[in-house]
Amino acid sequence: MTDQPKNQYRVLVRGSGDVGSAVAHGLLGAGYVVVLHDQPQPATTRRGMAFTDAIFDGQATLEGVAARRLDHLPDLGVLLATGILLVVVVPFDLLVAALQPDVLVDARMRKRSQPEVQRGLAALTIGLGPNFVAGDTVDRAVETSWGPDLGQVISHGPTQPLAGEPRSLGGHGRERLVYAPVDGLFHTEHRIGDAVQAGEVVGSIDPVALSAPLSGRLRGLTHDGVPVVRGTKVIEVDPRDTAAGGLVAMTGIGERPGRIAAGVLQAIQEWMDARTAERRQASLAADAAEERRE
Repeated sequence: MTDQPKNQYRVLVRGSGDVGSAVAHGLLGAGYVVVLHDQPQPATTRRGMAFTDAIFDGQATLEGVAARRLDHLPDLGVLLATGILLVVVVPFDLLVAALQPDVLVDARMRKRSQPEVQRGLAALTIGLGPNFVAGDTVDRAVETSWGPDLGQVISHGPTQPLAGEPRSLGGHGRERLVYAPVDGLFHTEHRIGDAVQAGEVVGSIDPVALSAPLSGRLRGLTHDGVPVVRGTKVIEVDPRDTAAGGLVAMTGIGERPGRIAAGVLQAIQEWMDARTAERRQASLAADAAEERRE
């Protein structure tokens, strides 16, 4: 009996942020067919570490892998056959119906939101981050909190609750971040990696100007013209000295997203191995039954 090759498994990843992009990057490299889904105007900040800009610009590259925005859902099958990573912003239910994924990974990292039940939308569903319960809302979950369990596959039970505070960079935690004080359109003329000084205006949500809380470089910045709601993170400053690696940390796949992606790959491989074992056991049982009939 021949096992199904990886390039026959379709994986749908929800969320084009740094975690979802790292997952998609890893899955594509492992040979799976991968599609990223997000909203038409995501408020992603770490765009230098993600495929998000494909939504705005038509294409984006992350660590040597190019992603392309799919504008017409009827073209899905043809483009998937090329092996390219597709980023899709059509309504989620329409994409699920068209793609019929074997695996669904929810990498939206919504933190405080309670995820809907997604078991049954694919043969294997995987949830990343707080509030997922393996065996309930999804089939498997992967731990995303910093610590010894980061990237761990959870087969039964919940992931850890939201830790509450961002990880410190250069001795600064939440004070590195700027959140939208009001609802509205976020505007900026800055780019990821720009050097900024404390107090310098980086963007605005009319009529409110938003300033850099610290001196450093922009690690995260929501795309210009994106509508945001109050409390959305829109600016992240990395205060570390560039010579110490600060600029490098603004592009490419970060340590945490990479470890989470490894956990997703492990979860899928374990599921595939279990399916193969079940098929072989069923085949052996069928052969034995046939011999008894003879």
